[in-house]
Amino acid sequence: MNMHADFSPVETQEPAILIDQVNKQFGAVTAIENLSFHVNRGEIVSFLGRTGAGKSTALNLIMGNMSPTSGRVRVMGMDPNKDFRKLRRTISVGFQTDRLLPWRTAIENVELGLQILHYHKAEIREKAREWLARVNLADAADLYPHELSGGMRQRVSLARALAIDPEILLLDECFSQLDHVTSQTLRSDVSAVIREYRKTCLFITHRIDDAIEMADRILVLGAPARLLLEVSPTPEDRTDHDKFQLLHDKIADALGVDS
Repeated sequence: MNMHADFSPVETQEPAILIDQVNKQFGAVTAIENLSFHVNRGEIVSFLGRTGAGKSTALNLIMGNMSPTSGRVRVMGMDPNKDFRKLRRTISVGFQTDRLLPWRTAIENVELGLQILHYHKAEIREKAREWLARVNLADAADLYPHELSGGMRQRVSLARALAIDPEILLLDECFSQLDHVTSQTLRSDVSAVIREYRKTCLFITHRIDDAIEMADRILVLGAPARLLLEVSPTPEDRTDHDKFQLLHDKIADALGVDS
């Protein structure tokens, strides 16, 4: 996959994702506190925060799995909770664990979302092969999950998420269970695919390096989920060691963790 030097997001008047003064409570527990942010179409944005900071709750609001206690959530101008079915082809999700079905081969796992959305049978196999190739797994199509490494399984999972051609890709700690080298390679490849096909991406991570290396903007969240800091890494922040470390330290200080 070819990496692109241009990290500029696509600007649009209407954001792909809008969170406006959102609060979310579960009984007496506050998970999200007066949170506001947006994600432009074609932009990669990271939710960065400690475990328990409400990041996954915010992701579930965007997915339409729940509604806010107060405030407004919009995805492509629609309420994801009320318009869940309309957004089925718009949003796709990659999870922390690959969630592959062990009795299906790699290509059969990629086909799953296409089958659920009732694509034509011939188109399903063609798209699945196409996306396995795009994540550098063309030769692994007929292998079962137990025959794949952790990084390969995560690539299959991401190919499955992208195969339905969503406008928005949500990634929930997709790289956190991989070793550093595998995670770095996968982040680079996934970032290249997202930019090449101009997808909108919101990804959750608790690792500062992940966010700096991949995101156009980083939203640093406290607990309960509230915005502590927003930064936009430059290409130099990614390639210059000193600038990378300065940004890393700034984010770590906002989170109150050792850098």
